[in-house]
Amino acid sequence: MNRTLVFLFSLSIFLMACGTQSVATNVFDDTYGYSEKNPVKVGNLNPANSIEYLSSLTGPNGEDVSFDRLGSCCAFKTKNALIGDKGLLDKYWVTYEGKKDTVYLYMNIYDQAELGIPKGFKRK
Repeated sequence: MNRTLVFLFSLSIFLMACGTQSVATNVFDDTYGYSEKNPVKVGNLNPANSIEYLSSLTGPNGEDVSFDRLGSCCAFKTKNALIGDKGLLDKYWVTYEGKKDTVYLYMNIYDQAELGIPKGFKRK
């Protein structure tokens, strides 16, 4: 094989491996954000990240979203804790005009991952 073909073959293998890893580690399902087992991971130990993320959400037709922090809950293990290995999730109520119910979203400010969109919402 000539060098160009070897390079293209190697590049395609590399890209497939990267794509496979990305798909495997960033699975967004119906529980994303709605469950303490699958919180939105906004990271950096900064509560403002949660506000920024929630402010970026809209209803399914672009409706403005309202939210408020209910408090902390749901202790979990994390290597990014300030002291020891325990973190707490922040729980927010979230709704938008025309929504028949209020939902609760869980935010993790300790760990960071690709941000998805909870079912029933869109992002600006």
